[in-house]
Amino acid sequence: MSIKETAIQCLKDESQALQDLIPFIDDNFVKAVELISDCKGKIIVTGVGKSGHIGAKIAATLASIGIPSFFLNPVDALHGDLGMIAEGDVVLAISHSGQTDELLRVIPFLTNRNIPLIGMSGNPDSILARHVLYHINVAVKKEACPLNLAPTSSTTAALAMGDAVACALVDIRDFKETDYAMFHPGGSLGKRLLSKVKDIMYTENLPIIGKEESVLNMLSVMTKGKLGLVVVLEKKKVLGLLTNGDLRRAIEKDKNDFFNLKICEIMNPNPIFIQEDESLTNADALFKEKRVNIFMVLDSNDYFAGILDIREM
Repeated sequence: MSIKETAIQCLKDESQALQDLIPFIDDNFVKAVELISDCKGKIIVTGVGKSGHIGAKIAATLASIGIPSFFLNPVDALHGDLGMIAEGDVVLAISHSGQTDELLRVIPFLTNRNIPLIGMSGNPDSILARHVLYHINVAVKKEACPLNLAPTSSTTAALAMGDAVACALVDIRDFKETDYAMFHPGGSLGKRLLSKVKDIMYTENLPIIGKEESVLNMLSVMTKGKLGLVVVLEKKKVLGLLTNGDLRRAIEKDKNDFFNLKICEIMNPNPIFIQEDESLTNADALFKEKRVNIFMVLDSNDYFAGILDIREM
């Protein structure tokens, strides 16, 4: 096959492997998720080789949804790191064959300490499956590798099943966007959820005019403001908003008398307002609802506080 054909076949095989996992979402899966959800300690994920790489990603995903988790190499565990596992913890052990020697050698030490064990393997009759509390089946019919050797479909299946566990936990724990942001303060989502409108709104050199100003002066203020608008203000209260679009419509309507018009005749008397303490997420939701880019920002006294341009978020 050509390079493209081989790549396409790989994706088809892995896609089919994921579809084949659906029947394995059984009572064992449900009980394993409930055990993780009810855990009062930490979730320790362990595995060797490619399963170890998948396990590290699953541990990171669980941590990102607020479940204390980390990855422990079973070889390190046998050489002192078992002390990281304490009463109240739960161990998720991953092995495609379920027969990985380094992993199995850890199991007796955990069972002797009454540490609950969840196994994830592609062999429900394996030694691992027989010695865990709950076993999650991730069997695949074949690897996507043309030689049926390199871990491809099997690692994809284990990774996807780990994601299924995480998604189920998000749902049953009623985990919300604000919770997610607490564990991702450096990301864009964290910024939107934890930052407020007042953190990014314009507050200096604002294009403000009074309702009695001339249209000519208004044009000068709009040009200097560089926001394509002016705010009509009276005693700190917003009377209206005048944008480039409002100007174009006014000129088209009254070409000959445009400069004699009053500001109040061409401004929008009903601009969209938002409070300065609102989160950027709420501002984004308001943008999607109202379909405007500019918001007039008000303080706790409903006085004009600044301008929020949604395009700057």
